[in-house]
Amino acid sequence: MACRLAGRACALGQRVLVFAPQAEVAQRFDRLLWTSPAIAFVPHCRADDADAAETPVVIAAEAATEAPREVLLNLSAQCPPSFERYPRLLEVVSRDEEERRSGRERYAHYRDRGYAIRNHDVAKEGVE
Repeated sequence: MACRLAGRACALGQRVLVFAPQAEVAQRFDRLLWTSPAIAFVPHCRADDADAAETPVVIAAEAATEAPREVLLNLSAQCPPSFERYPRLLEVVSRDEEERRSGRERYAHYRDRGYAIRNHDVAKEGVE
């Protein structure tokens, strides 16, 4: 789902920062973007890559990197630092109970600060 979200934002001309502070999550996401979606390519690189400034999707261990982007995609269990700099914040929460718990905590954090939140239950919507 995270790959789809990054791909959709990229297709809309939005620049995406993928916040992935855990190295194994960043590596897995990087690998998945090479094959997902199967019929397209999502241009991406790591934040420390020489082409990061020109690349639509950047994977970073820190949320505050180079010029702000339109979308911050959080792949962390915590609220990303400096998330308020981004016009859009995307979160993906799986069915795993631990992930759901941390997702609820992040949701409350954003809600308590007055951010407008839109939920999409893709399991109920039939999206795989």
